[in-house]
Amino acid sequence: MKIGLFGYGKMGKMIEQIAVDRGHTIVAKIDAGATDIDFKSMDVAIDFSTPDAAFENITNCFKNSVPVISGTTGWLANYADAVELCKQHSGAFIYASNFSLGVNIFFELNAHLAKMMAGLEQYKVSMEEIHHTQKLDAPSGTAITLAEGIIQNSTYENWKLHETADKTITINSVREGMVAGTHSISYESAVDKIEIKHEAHNREGFALGAVIASEWIYGKTGVFTMKDVLNLS
Repeated sequence: MKIGLFGYGKMGKMIEQIAVDRGHTIVAKIDAGATDIDFKSMDVAIDFSTPDAAFENITNCFKNSVPVISGTTGWLANYADAVELCKQHSGAFIYASNFSLGVNIFFELNAHLAKMMAGLEQYKVSMEEIHHTQKLDAPSGTAITLAEGIIQNSTYENWKLHETADKTITINSVREGMVAGTHSISYESAVDKIEIKHEAHNREGFALGAVIASEWIYGKTGVFTMKDVLNLS
């Protein structure tokens, strides 16, 4: 399979290595400001660019009939527009805040636990995410997805960063060292505490998941999620 990479930072380089190891060819490595892009050479595009560039990259791929795997966070105000464009151009699209296979299983575990805890008001939920100091956004996109999973399956209504309020999930963000990514969710009462946790040992899992998603989407049409890729629906 011929893959075009939008964004060639640390993640782009890791995706390249894994893709090549799995027998694929990287036909384009596109950083910000590039204009001479050969879309016809690509079977699939993987976008780990920047929030400012992601929507334009995705749009141009759809217009050129290139399926898109997007792991860029911070652009989701335009997500509905991207979905509509995908449908207009009969394209194929997967967005995920985190492509790690383990994290996507963790998303499902989180939603299931939220359903189980929904009627137990004596337990209060909170969340902590820890990442390396080079990660500038907070909370992480993964933490937001986890919070949304709780909100959809409970009486909680929103989330806030470092704030406590009624019917609000408190997300505490920590930036330290070279932590690849740790997310923990706690339900605590006066008598005990239930906690689930996912800890990434390195960032290779994110890159591997993106490549697996690109393999899965090739030849398909529609808007999908990692639940489809992992048959978790």
